[in-house]
Amino acid sequence: MAMRVVRAVRALNTVTMVRRSVQECSLVWRVCLVRSFVTGSQLLSSALKFTDKHEWISVENGIGTVGISKFAQDSLGDVVYCSLSEVGKKLSKMEEFGTLESVKAVSELYSPLTGEVTEINGALADNPGLVNKSCYEEGWLIKMTVDNPSELDDLMSEDAYEKYVKALDD
Repeated sequence: MAMRVVRAVRALNTVTMVRRSVQECSLVWRVCLVRSFVTGSQLLSSALKFTDKHEWISVENGIGTVGISKFAQDSLGDVVYCSLSEVGKKLSKMEEFGTLESVKAVSELYSPLTGEVTEINGALADNPGLVNKSCYEEGWLIKMTVDNPSELDDLMSEDAYEKYVKALDD
């Protein structure tokens, strides 16, 4: 009986440690753990997808959250101002939806998909540096509807994007 109790306690400790480890992961790693459920071309949830202009999108229940990649924010340097499209603006794929100003340059932002802006990250008005500190979490830019989920097929996976960025450095 005592051995069963010891084994049960060890098993619970292992589960607790794994749960704690997963909770402490950054969003990027948690996104990798999310399973993608695809029915035809309808995407219910997804990991990050990237454009060749260094924007990323993560789609959950038909709403995409858009931001810039770590590579883009590293290249820009400290972001000091953010100008974004208004809620309700209809965007075509690769249409400009705003700009980021940094100490180095001004960079245009392009919509990865066709859809309508449903929310802008208001926190960036007072703290545009969130883009640098947390480009995949608090530094997101806009949320938008996904009018044509099949457009996601044209975007790069995280692995493909890493290879793309690596080729730029060569």
